[in-house]
Amino acid sequence: MPKLLLIDDEAGIRHAFQKAFHPPEYDTATARTAADGLKQMAADRPDVVVLDVHLPDADGLRAFDAIQQLDARTPVILITGHGTTELAIEAMKRGAFDYLLKPLRYDELKEVVRRAGDSGRLMHVPAVLSESAEVPDTADAMVGRCPAVQEVYKQVGRVAGTAATVLLRGESGTGKELVARAIYQHSPRKDRPFLAINCAAIPEHLLESELFGHERGAFTGADRKRIGKFEQCHGGTLFLDEVGEMAPLAQAKLLRVLQDQRFERVGGSETVATDVRLIAATNADLEAMTAAGTFRKDLFFRLNVFAIDLPPLRDRGDDLDLLTDHFVARFARELNKPGVVLPADTRAALRAHRWPGNVRELQSVLKQALLRMSGNVLLPDFLPPAVTGKPRPTPIDPVDPAATAPRDPLDWDRFVGERFDAGSRDLYAECLSLMERQLFTRVLARTGGNQVKAAEALGITRGTLRTKLRALGLHVERTVSSDPEPVE
Repeated sequence: MPKLLLIDDEAGIRHAFQKAFHPPEYDTATARTAADGLKQMAADRPDVVVLDVHLPDADGLRAFDAIQQLDARTPVILITGHGTTELAIEAMKRGAFDYLLKPLRYDELKEVVRRAGDSGRLMHVPAVLSESAEVPDTADAMVGRCPAVQEVYKQVGRVAGTAATVLLRGESGTGKELVARAIYQHSPRKDRPFLAINCAAIPEHLLESELFGHERGAFTGADRKRIGKFEQCHGGTLFLDEVGEMAPLAQAKLLRVLQDQRFERVGGSETVATDVRLIAATNADLEAMTAAGTFRKDLFFRLNVFAIDLPPLRDRGDDLDLLTDHFVARFARELNKPGVVLPADTRAALRAHRWPGNVRELQSVLKQALLRMSGNVLLPDFLPPAVTGKPRPTPIDPVDPAATAPRDPLDWDRFVGERFDAGSRDLYAECLSLMERQLFTRVLARTGGNQVKAAEALGITRGTLRTKLRALGLHVERTVSSDPEPVE
């Protein structure tokens, strides 16, 4: 739950703020004076601070400067009345996250607070590069020990302590933002801001303003001066994701910044100097784009000072099992599902998938499977159809026992042969589980879903039957199916 701190002397604003930002989404504290706010900040270390420009004991930027001294990485959102916007703009130049005008529009404030919280998390949550699946829950980790990932670790170590521009290349979902954060957190700029921009997520006509700022009246809707990320991030690190999506004009401005750390705001003539370390990332083939004329060749050379290639998950070998264990352990703790067991056939299904979405897809698949899981064995049936290649089983009508007859009976010789050739070390349990699924499904279909009659026919207790059904992922209502939902 993100921690917010509002410092404002108006009781009405403090009251409205606490109503807008309340548990379980936010843990909110308020302070009336700068002195009280600084004490709370030192004690609680909030994730985002919302600060009034005019306070009884600290007018102007005194309170902002004091917050910066405590932790320059904490995002500060300024709120200001008419006639004080120049102070807010000056604070933006010094690293404030954003400023809003009073009277506040709380839908706008909520969006700015959300973005500020995301930005603060990138700076404060450790980005760990680890050979082991044992990583604290308080950290984000790139886990792996294959040679290609080991080379990534080495390259991060080589470049982190320098001011060199870095280009991260790799498919979507391979962990480029995580590597960028690791470089930042091991750099001399680790106590200064880290801002991330996804160039593909911002409309072309707004990206230039987002990066370089604009003057009031520069274009339709520019009703106030805006400080861009290059100015706001002075002294820090800027991460440009999907840099290949930049429009030609923005590319030209970016080239100038990389050459001499100077630029002009949109619609302005003042030259602004900045000191920003740039890390760029792309899943595009920039060499091919330069050959086609869609990406500036001189900009490519400036970005490609130190390139790090991130391997796709399908090329990382046994790292898949390592990552699977890491994410299953983490998500199981989050979802309160202790003691999760991954049988060999589930691991085999995961290894057979090509993972076009890479590590990000693996995270999604495992979380989905854990949410669908009954019992503590993560069977292949709990995996999404996109991984197993099988459609979700349709319910069986218990009043029609003929419907339970297999149209394509299982070839046990073939099944055993395939599992033996795959190197299974759990063949007895795999066969037993498969046999029990077919047996219980058919018996329950014949009893119309009546578990008492089914248990009598099977010669086991009803409690044993219910336990088996949960472990096998069989769902009984009016129908019997292997849809992985909890057994009622």
